[in-house]
Amino acid sequence: MYEDKTLVCKECGQEFVFTAGEQEFYAERGFQNEPQRCKTCRDARKAATKATREMFTTTCANCGGEAKVPFQPSDDRPVYCSACYAAMKQQ
Repeated sequence: MYEDKTLVCKECGQEFVFTAGEQEFYAERGFQNEPQRCKTCRDARKAATKATREMFTTTCANCGGEAKVPFQPSDDRPVYCSACYAAMKQQ
């Protein structure tokens, strides 16, 4: 089966272990290449590529409280705070 492999991160140069379980996971998903970055560098890369969302503050159409939303609210559609939105979604 699979055995743990020690690989070298192409970004930081640190060694990291590509475990047998990870190798099995890669094989199940059909991935053919081994990881080239350690977990720390992979996480940092994901965080860097993830765009920070601009949040807009508006008034909840249901309770009148403050609502922060990741889109520019317009006057033609109601906007709800997280609590009101969750309550409406359950109904």
